[in-house]
Amino acid sequence: MDLVEFQGKQLFGRNGVPVPPEGSVCRTVDQIVAAAEQHLGDGHGAVVVKAQVKTGGRGKAGGVKLASSVDEAREHAESILGLDIKGHTVNIVYVEPASDIAEEYYLSVMHDRVDKGHLVICSREGGVDIEEVNRTNPDAVVKRKLTPHETVDGLATDTAREIVAEANLPEEVRDATADLLVKLFAAYKAEDATLAEINPLIRRPDDSVIALDSKVSLDASAAFRHDGYTEWQIEGLEANSPLEAEAQAKGIQYVKLDGQVGVLGNGAGLVMATLDVVAQSGGQAANFLDVGGGASADAMAQSLDLVLKDPDVKSVFINIFGGITRGEEVAGGIIEATKRLGDFPQKLVVRLDGTNADEGRRMLEEADLPSVIPAATMQEAAAKAVELAGQA
Repeated sequence: MDLVEFQGKQLFGRNGVPVPPEGSVCRTVDQIVAAAEQHLGDGHGAVVVKAQVKTGGRGKAGGVKLASSVDEAREHAESILGLDIKGHTVNIVYVEPASDIAEEYYLSVMHDRVDKGHLVICSREGGVDIEEVNRTNPDAVVKRKLTPHETVDGLATDTAREIVAEANLPEEVRDATADLLVKLFAAYKAEDATLAEINPLIRRPDDSVIALDSKVSLDASAAFRHDGYTEWQIEGLEANSPLEAEAQAKGIQYVKLDGQVGVLGNGAGLVMATLDVVAQSGGQAANFLDVGGGASADAMAQSLDLVLKDPDVKSVFINIFGGITRGEEVAGGIIEATKRLGDFPQKLVVRLDGTNADEGRRMLEEADLPSVIPAATMQEAAAKAVELAGQA
């Protein structure tokens, strides 16, 4: 279960993580104007009007605006309420006093699925996509893996200080940041989170540090320990993106991501590996979609239709390993699915392997479908899909 910003900061605050002065949750233009008037009247020089949606990229989409007057807040309210951000409609806005920012950092704690432990990430470069920082300047990103055994009593202060020092944060804020990291880890554990991210973690002029933003994901499997997480279920906050809701209704295993390469595979493990190879090729997946053990024409058509509905998708990587479902059946499903879907601008890069894969590839080549590009290996297919996404 994902939380929006104001919920994440509420969770942080009750666990001792320093956050800005509490803002106002608003659903109408009048409420936003009243909140801005209150905060400005309390002596704050400006307020920030922030869209509350369960996706990233709010700022780039125009969902975060600074207002130094009530009239300016009204103008921003009218433009942000109802705004569509990556398929999420803004129904709730958070208005909080603007913070004085000297520097911006990045800090997060997350579940490490590979090593079954915890991963702490810290960087002196905050306020931007950490994936981009990791790609362009990996030395600026510190990653520390921690086992459950060594964190049974929480994150040790000495360990937190080592991480902060390795990230080369300024001496003036290292103690405060280490203390915040210890509390962030405690919050992550106490609330059964799989992710607790602060971006940016800001340094204020007095060298204090606070969580200016939050991104929190809670483990649905632990909901029974937290009264079903009902406190975070608020009307007006979409539980899923519209595409995820449609997929759920159709019984399709689909998760919306932030990239441009649509991904469709059979088996969760293969799909996860496909996301990795797309990233290794310099791209980013737009979704996770597991078509399941079969790849019938119906399954392929519904799955492809769902992926292609995402306006962010510029190419699609179909990665199928034929086991119980043979390669020629998969190819037949893809051919039939493309006929049913009609014309679409994206290219489908198809990698078939396993039982009767040669026959499947032959069928695709003979079908001579302009939208389908066969590939022999995962690496070849990923590289082609990333290239096509960049050209779109």
